[in-house]
Amino acid sequence: MVAFRSTALCHRQRCRRAQQRWLRLMGRNPNPERPATLEHWTAVFGSPPPPYLSVPFMQKALAYEAQCKALGGLSAGMRRALKQIAKGDGIEAVSRASLRPGAHLVREWNGRTYQVHVVDGGFELDGKAWKSLSAIAKHITGATWSGPRFFGLNAQARGRS
Repeated sequence: MVAFRSTALCHRQRCRRAQQRWLRLMGRNPNPERPATLEHWTAVFGSPPPPYLSVPFMQKALAYEAQCKALGGLSAGMRRALKQIAKGDGIEAVSRASLRPGAHLVREWNGRTYQVHVVDGGFELDGKAWKSLSAIAKHITGATWSGPRFFGLNAQARGRS
């Protein structure tokens, strides 16, 4: 049964390609939006797109670019983080970039004050090493929490304080 499905899929793909070749030979473009999309891409980005991008993908990229121009795009911090990830830095390292070793985080929970020290490669609470703030928040509360949110490090948590 599985072999039949893969054979049927291959047959459909071959038929689709043959139909597109036939349309090109007859002088008809199988996707009439492609030339206009290619022209719009070149006008917006200043160079032609890679040759095998689909029209729907190019249209989504063009819409995103228009949205960025209208609304300002990504923040400087987010662009910086994405560049670091593209260079090969791990996501954990990028997200922890704002917390440098030596920083102290303080949170009061149920009448007790917790002090977390930021150290190389993680965090320290009561002499015990932790890899993430979320693990510490779960240890303190007994429930699953976003560590940065629990310690008031993100904008949403700061707005509620």
